[in-house]
Amino acid sequence: MNIDPSDLLEKLEYDKVCDLLAHKCYGEAAVAQCRTLQPSVIYEDIILGLEEVAAYKLGMEQNHLLPISKYELADEDLEMLAILSYVLSIESFRKITNTLRIIDRILKYFNRERREEYAVLWDIVKDLDFDPILLRDIDQVIDNEGNIRPDASPELLVIHHKMEAKELELARAFRKEIAIQRKNGHLADSIESFRNGRRVLAVPTEHKRKVRGIIHDESATGRTVFIEPESAILINNDLYDLMAQRKQEIYRLLEGLSARLREIIPDIKSYQYVLVRLDMIQAKASLALNMDAEKPVVKDKPLLGVIQGLHPLLYLKNKSLNKKTVPFDLALHGQNRILVISGPNAGGKSITMKAMGLMQLMVQSSMLVPVDKVSEFGIFRKVFTDIGDQQSIEDDLSTYSSRLRNMNNFIRKADKYTLVLIDEFGSGTDPKIGGAIAEALLRAFNAQKVMGVITTHYPNLKIYAFRNRGILNGAMVFDKENLAPTYRLKIGQPGSSYAFEIAKSSGLSDDILQYARKRTGKNERETDDLLIALQREKLEVEEKLAQLKAKEKEVDILVRSYSNMKGDLDYKRRKIKLEAKEKDLQQAGKADRELQNLIRKLREEKNIEKAKKIAEKIKRERKDIAKEVGQLNEAIYEATETQAEIAKLAIGGYAKFRASGATGIIEDIRGKKAVLLIGEMKVTAKIADLVAIQNPSLPSVNRTRKNLASRDGQFESKIDIRGMSIHDALFTLEKFVDNAILKDTPVLRILHGKGTGALRKAVRQKLKEYGAMLVNIYHPEEELGGNGVTMVEL
Repeated sequence: MNIDPSDLLEKLEYDKVCDLLAHKCYGEAAVAQCRTLQPSVIYEDIILGLEEVAAYKLGMEQNHLLPISKYELADEDLEMLAILSYVLSIESFRKITNTLRIIDRILKYFNRERREEYAVLWDIVKDLDFDPILLRDIDQVIDNEGNIRPDASPELLVIHHKMEAKELELARAFRKEIAIQRKNGHLADSIESFRNGRRVLAVPTEHKRKVRGIIHDESATGRTVFIEPESAILINNDLYDLMAQRKQEIYRLLEGLSARLREIIPDIKSYQYVLVRLDMIQAKASLALNMDAEKPVVKDKPLLGVIQGLHPLLYLKNKSLNKKTVPFDLALHGQNRILVISGPNAGGKSITMKAMGLMQLMVQSSMLVPVDKVSEFGIFRKVFTDIGDQQSIEDDLSTYSSRLRNMNNFIRKADKYTLVLIDEFGSGTDPKIGGAIAEALLRAFNAQKVMGVITTHYPNLKIYAFRNRGILNGAMVFDKENLAPTYRLKIGQPGSSYAFEIAKSSGLSDDILQYARKRTGKNERETDDLLIALQREKLEVEEKLAQLKAKEKEVDILVRSYSNMKGDLDYKRRKIKLEAKEKDLQQAGKADRELQNLIRKLREEKNIEKAKKIAEKIKRERKDIAKEVGQLNEAIYEATETQAEIAKLAIGGYAKFRASGATGIIEDIRGKKAVLLIGEMKVTAKIADLVAIQNPSLPSVNRTRKNLASRDGQFESKIDIRGMSIHDALFTLEKFVDNAILKDTPVLRILHGKGTGALRKAVRQKLKEYGAMLVNIYHPEEELGGNGVTMVEL
């Protein structure tokens, strides 16, 4: 990301957010990455990062914590290990083994359910080549604290037992020697110590010739000498030899383990990379929990669409003080790209602008932000800010000169992928000249199609925003009665500085204020009032226009819906008539045997003419019914064709059954029949029974089996609409209930899931449209599905 000026991240307090992230990390490597974290401009990377953090946050909320703990990277140790015959130290083994243990726990964490639920996190670790046998072998040598186990090998265990025995023997010898020398008065107050790795007695200098043994050291004052008593020398020698043997055996064990680790150095580096990456993700998720942050909608274009946004740092501060933070909505749609915020001092203009900038940087760093999750953020390649005092003594620049230099840089570099944030636009010089220059710069920014948030007090900028497309006014609402800011942002109208009201509440005398009002004149205040009134009228017109367009859209939808319903009703009517005729045809077939018996009887009675007439009549009636069936089939097909439905059906496209609503992919079309792939099943159906659709919510294989398990002609009293959009679900539900009514089904079971409850409410509302046709609508007991299932009695 291209930022200007160079201290932009500090101006927007992005560095403080990174510092908070760093304190959430387990390892120093992740801490270092947090402190140098930079916003990205690559859309795919940002989206993936946000999904990873959101998944980790979900796991934390559900108490499915990924088993990450403190770790240290062993990069330098791995470089040395690459050298043939190099043996790692105990400390190096401790670091590497700890990494292996964490990776082992992480891989075990992802059972089958969690691999699906946290798929984006599983993708990070699923390709790791991990050998649990190596970890087991290391654990047999080194314990969890990084110490060598006494039973790491049979030889080491024997040495350990011998050392324990010698230490007991040495303790007995020392106790005996201490008792003798204490009785003789030859010991100092401290009695014993360790010198040169050997146990010794503390003897006053004047008695050193009276205690037989080897002198190893003396105190700093020279008043005490440290003597290894003669009775302990042989035991200490044996103990020293055993310690050497132990050290040699440990070296042999570590040498073998080092050789095995040398073979998987690339894998260990992969483990470390994954561990640091997961540590960064958990830090972001942990901070998101503190901020009550959400994953917004991110689009690959410049966009500002914050709903219920909060300044992240201000929210954390107020949260710790049990104070409320006022949210803001800042959404620029259509051609609107720049928001000019005006209002009283200390009313929240600057904090709103900074919050917008900080959250944009956080989103492009794959951090969740405290907004409503329907908020929309775009991707900006450049972010420019002009905030605070820009005075430079080194460059011999005043505040205003420095700001003009910034504006010049912005104008030269800005394009439609740029976000500009400017505080107190045009201030620092004569108001008229400063306002005019600011207006010219605003005009240039608008022409370059940059997006931005600008704060100002200048009336000419408010008027310019009102008159020109692409720029909106915004006001920080002020409580006139209590003369206090509300910190609420209202887009669509300019704000007043309320300077006189604030001045009066500050205690300035009426004489001073009256003189100031005279000097200001009526025009200034009237201009503000007129501008606010015009802006209000403009908003009302725009709102009415939007309402008319929405109603027009609703009418179009209703007309299309009516047309579809009419077509469906015609189809159902013909279908019912067809089924009745087919039933007549079947009944005629069943009556064949009785009629044949009658004809045989008439022939036996020699009444040949009468038998012929009856046979011809039967044949004619059956032929007529069959003809009607054929005509009805053709009518259904032709009616569908006239609605241009068949023309929409194509191989590879999607279609659904008119009656059941079951959806599938068209695999083949053969004349008047089509082959549909529904889940794992292939179904051959008449084209007239299908409707072409786009972007379906395809059911799972299991659900498809349930919904289509019944044979042709039977009706399944259960339906599963989970995973469908509300529109598709209600359309499918209507078909389902209509068929149930036609089939006289007494009880229906509708599986919609619990989720947010939106689909459940929509289902209940749809069922109410059937009125008295439905006797009862209820949810079963919890063990039978509870609120995730709706039962219907017809």
